Amino acid sequence: MKSNESKTRRNLLKGAVAATAAAVPAAAQDKPMKKVHYRNGKKPEKAPLFNGAVSYGNLLFIAGKGAHFEGDIKAHTKHVLDEVEKELINAGSSMNKVLKCNVYLNDLKDYAGMNETFKGRFGDEPPVRTTIAAAGGIPGNSLVEIDVIAYI
Repeated sequence: MKSNESKTRRNLLKGAVAATAAAVPAAAQDKPMKKVHYRNGKKPEKAPLFNGAVSYGNLLFIAGKGAHFEGDIKAHTKHVLDEVEKELINAGSSMNKVLKCNVYLNDLKDYAGMNETFKGRFGDEPPVRTTIAAAGGIPGNSLVEIDVIAYI
């Protein structure tokens, strides 16, 4: 009799554990989830060509930002970094939490000017960075485009 009672209790306990696990949302089970961070807080009516900011777990990916106005490399770099910072803050991150930065220059001759404006924008411990000259230019006549990977 005791053997049957033990078996029944074990089966009930197994069932309860399985039901509890099924009721716990995936996020609570430590599985990373993709989340799109919309700048204005709501999804656009039409599907965009690409998203500006997407996180996966605590990693945040910010799409390349450009400057689409007349100006020199310093003005373009400042504008782009300001836009990147807005996206980071909107998603709950900051410039100090950037891990990786890619810089695309329209012309490698602008490297020194871009660096002047870039320096110090990411705090005392800047991220790793790759800088290249984009063959064929940057869309929208921007002199620089920057994308980043950060954590939240």
